[in-house]
Amino acid sequence: MKKYAIIVAGGVGARMKSEVPKQFLLVNDVPIIVQSIRKFLEYDSKLEIIVVLPETHMKQWEAIRFQYFPNIEITVTAGGITRSASVLSGLALISGNGLVAVHDAVRPYVSVDTIAASFDSAEKHGSGVSVVELKDSIREIDGRSSIARDRTNYVLVQTPQTFEVATLKDAYEKMGAAVFTDDASVFEAAGYKVHLVSGSYDNIKITTPEDLK
Repeated sequence: MKKYAIIVAGGVGARMKSEVPKQFLLVNDVPIIVQSIRKFLEYDSKLEIIVVLPETHMKQWEAIRFQYFPNIEITVTAGGITRSASVLSGLALISGNGLVAVHDAVRPYVSVDTIAASFDSAEKHGSGVSVVELKDSIREIDGRSSIARDRTNYVLVQTPQTFEVATLKDAYEKMGAAVFTDDASVFEAAGYKVHLVSGSYDNIKITTPEDLK
């Protein structure tokens, strides 16, 4: 079955307090987005990569692509105002069915094992969403008070989130302009069942200066 990865790179560096978009920042002298893409190509060198980023970042990306991926075909498209709109831009470039992983560009430490588990689950069950268990106690804010909750009933959601192409497209079409923070939420709201796979605590999302350190 044909496999795709949509790398969502919509960050502008606001919370990072950087003039450079966070996906282009260097870690160990290599742009974060490059490290993320390399992990997917390590999983499957034939996997088709689609990068989604703002129109204003295209020139920066082309320079990076020329330096790090001169002989690899990577498709790029402009994203939308919301994450959902950006994922839709990536999905629009896929014709036919297959499996598609959606991954945050700023999660460069995703493991090949996590990627494989996500694709395997999507192939067997239609979806594979990476999660990790909570380590800390949690409380739900209720107005001016708070309520203790059982952390074993919750997980932290990561990417990749992998689905059958046809069903993910259908989910986005059904949900229309509704705003969601991740693809699993769109998938579930459209009536599909979300299957979870074990992620990794190393698979952090680099969003703030603390994360970068």
